[in-house]
Amino acid sequence: MRILIEEYQYDAAKVKDVLHGIDALENVEGKVSIHYVGYYYNALLKDCVFILPKVLLKDVNKDVNRKELAFGKYKPEEIVWIDKPLEKGIPEKDFLYKFAVWIYRAIVVYKNDKRNQTSIVYHSKKAEIGKGNRRMSNTYLDILLQLLQFNHDNQNFFLFIVKNMHSGYNKINWTRTISQKKAFIQNGDPIYLNPVNKKRQINFDEELLVIFFSILNYIGDTYGFPKEIRFQFQLITGAQFKTYIKGYGVTRLRQIKYKYFSDKALELWNLCYAFFDETRQVSINTEKKEYLLAKNFNIVFEAIIDELIGDKILPDNMKKEQEDGKIIDHLFTAQSLIENESTHRQTYYIGDSKYYKMGHDIAKGSIYKQYTYARNVIQWNLDIFNDGKKPTSGVKLRDDVTEGYNIIPNFFLSAKIDETLSYENDGIEKTDRSKNHHRKEQFKNRLFDRDTLLLFHYDVNFLYVLSLYARNNALKKKDWKCKIRDKFRNEIQEWLQKDFDFYAMTPREGVNAEEFLKNNFQQLLGKVFTPYKTEEPQPYYSLALDKGEEFTNENELLLTLLKPAFYCKKCALGKNPADLLPKVAQNAGKEEISPSFFTVHHIERYLNQHFLIGCYHSEEQLEWIIGKNDKGTNLYNVRLKRRGAEERDGALSPSFLDGIDVKFVILYKFGEESKNDYRVFHVHHHATMNEERMRKSGYPNPQGNYFCFVFDEEVQLSKGINISKIISIAQSTKDYVNGEPIFLTGKELLEIHSNI
Repeated sequence: MRILIEEYQYDAAKVKDVLHGIDALENVEGKVSIHYVGYYYNALLKDCVFILPKVLLKDVNKDVNRKELAFGKYKPEEIVWIDKPLEKGIPEKDFLYKFAVWIYRAIVVYKNDKRNQTSIVYHSKKAEIGKGNRRMSNTYLDILLQLLQFNHDNQNFFLFIVKNMHSGYNKINWTRTISQKKAFIQNGDPIYLNPVNKKRQINFDEELLVIFFSILNYIGDTYGFPKEIRFQFQLITGAQFKTYIKGYGVTRLRQIKYKYFSDKALELWNLCYAFFDETRQVSINTEKKEYLLAKNFNIVFEAIIDELIGDKILPDNMKKEQEDGKIIDHLFTAQSLIENESTHRQTYYIGDSKYYKMGHDIAKGSIYKQYTYARNVIQWNLDIFNDGKKPTSGVKLRDDVTEGYNIIPNFFLSAKIDETLSYENDGIEKTDRSKNHHRKEQFKNRLFDRDTLLLFHYDVNFLYVLSLYARNNALKKKDWKCKIRDKFRNEIQEWLQKDFDFYAMTPREGVNAEEFLKNNFQQLLGKVFTPYKTEEPQPYYSLALDKGEEFTNENELLLTLLKPAFYCKKCALGKNPADLLPKVAQNAGKEEISPSFFTVHHIERYLNQHFLIGCYHSEEQLEWIIGKNDKGTNLYNVRLKRRGAEERDGALSPSFLDGIDVKFVILYKFGEESKNDYRVFHVHHHATMNEERMRKSGYPNPQGNYFCFVFDEEVQLSKGINISKIISIAQSTKDYVNGEPIFLTGKELLEIHSNI
């Protein structure tokens, strides 16, 4: 067996014979490199050549006299002929002997997946076993392929043996029965109660088949080869089969070898013996040139990682090929970083596979490109909502209340080789390269900003993901996918909490949180986000503050601003804020709330905005407006003037109503102005409704169009007002009709209050 390593620069003169049969061009410096991974048969050397991935190479002495060594120990030229320099028992030889099998299986699985780009795979299968030119080979892959080929080609041979094994079995031996057993005579006929049956003897053909099918079962479980075992035998498995591998298999096959005489049985014995005794050579047919090669193995590695961590169907009909021509390697949805595990709020995870030599740093261009992927994904998600659609994944990156953006985990995943050459440990960990996480931002100390992009870098054991992919076991792949997604989330959370302090916030009694956030928008932009979904009606917010010393004063001032209006407590990512913060009574529209819990609004903040003072005529009308148990419309309607129709009392023109900014509606009961009993409601927005819509809303006897103010909550004003005084002033200044709506600015309200 000869070994070459992908993309390594060999001296062309030294590997000329090894490269026979493959296209590899020499450069002007006399160097040659191979851009394939896989194996091919070299007819000149009459040996198999394995081209292994460049991830086996490690840069040594990067700064001075840079060298690329296999396993960090050997020059690739030294291991071209593996049987010569490395003596038996050295770990690397045993590793390479079986590593080629994993490469073969991975390429086969990749080739068989119709979703993949199969044009990069070149395959010519060897001819069937038979007469013709043969070569002697002791490569592990050759032995396994010959075992599989023998099973495929000799089903009739197996069936013949099985039939002979069972022919006459359990048949009555009448000669021995009559001579040895007593008969009972019934109606003149002898009856034997205990006839003598033909007894089964040890069958060495069966034992050989059991060993053979046990080998097929083992390589199927270990490497993912198709088993195709069509006969029911009690196979040797588990710890018992391990004793065969450790030496008993060779011993037992030697003990039973003399039992076989047919050519087929001897051929089967030789194959089984070669499997257990890895130094034994087997005869391989070479009537045709054979090879299995993958060009641009980085594409295969990308497919391996995407199969193991990604989603087969991309979320929200996204495409890996983005509008600007860039192609995302991996995109999937998983648990958001901020919320606790009991909720199911998702976010996008963006990944990029990096198929480098061991220890190779990420290029700056790759980092910039990864940021661009995130920007494109954010815009894609925004476009879904801008077009009035709903994402199938449920992901919404932008929060309309705070105008903050959820964190998008963005990461690189590089291949490395486990130092112990183990296939069992996934080796997922933060890379030990010079820079293992990056942050790109337009404004400092704004984690929840659209332009704040994070990028993390992980290493994964190439041997683990290669073997997991090659086995093609759906259950094991699913288990690891869940495990690795949780690991990504947990470790990214840990990283973020080293750089940021996270707080959970909920508004205090009497505070309108949305109004507060709106009034302090500039100070809170990018620092506050609404990630939490809870069963409680009270809102919870997440606050992120950079731990950098240069932000100490800024953060203290912000907390001073927030704490009078919010309960605020440090809350680690993934924790439930409801467990840390007190329960605060909220007006959920289900029961009467004491006015002491209403949000207080200071009239001084709304000097140029308008307050509408309006009336209702009955409790039924008030019920229609605000209702109970969520049955109210939360609407207060004003009549609109109709062109060419008789003018109604209190009717106003649409142009007038559109030209004023009404923030609050103050309601009193008609005819009871002197009681000065009123209720105040905050206006969320307004809308024009026709007769049909008003009728459907339950409004009695609608006529024409109405201008409706839509409430979001009942509130308190910082200063009391005198309804009868306001109406009295209105009556003295114009031809006022009782019950007609009155519009006053905050400044005008304060002037009336000061004159009382």
